[in-house]
Amino acid sequence: MATRSASPKTATPRAAPVAEPPRVGATLAALRQSRALSLDELSRMAGVSKSMLSQIERSQANPTVAVVWRLANALGVPLAELLGGAPAATEPAMGFVPAHAAPSLRSPDGLCELRILGPIELAGQFEWYSLTVQPGGALESTPHEDGTREHLTVQSGTLDVSTGQETQRLKPGETARYAADRPHAIRNAGKTVVSAWLVVVHPA
Repeated sequence: MATRSASPKTATPRAAPVAEPPRVGATLAALRQSRALSLDELSRMAGVSKSMLSQIERSQANPTVAVVWRLANALGVPLAELLGGAPAATEPAMGFVPAHAAPSLRSPDGLCELRILGPIELAGQFEWYSLTVQPGGALESTPHEDGTREHLTVQSGTLDVSTGQETQRLKPGETARYAADRPHAIRNAGKTVVSAWLVVVHPA
């Protein structure tokens, strides 16, 4: 008697797992507590109701992107961090720049060297330099933006600093604070190399 082969079973396709919306409750609670904020305070800062905040923290509600954006702004964190992404990298407690790594600039006459000591992110706000001026050297500058001031402190030797029509001779340990939004210059009229610190403060 002929046997009938069993018909193969048709595999039932499995539904792809549905991605679960991000749960921000635990992250939100941790950030709020780290800032010592009450639900009432965060509610006022973010413009989100206290009851909604409570539900979000207890994972009883998933907020809309607009709500998460408000909360992130109120807490001062990136949106991705509140959504469970990697936290923003924190700045190290200490940075280090070896002496040979500090970039430097030279004046057109080649007799003045400015070693840049300030971090690049502060350029245009607050700059400071180690200045070395050879005998006969001059660092002449055109006006910077309105309100800019420079602070020059001599370490060794003497320097003549001028701004507009005013000139002042500086000896070791002395400091001149002057307007740099007009033509100004630093000159070494002596016979020895001069070392100084130069700080430039731009208007806010």
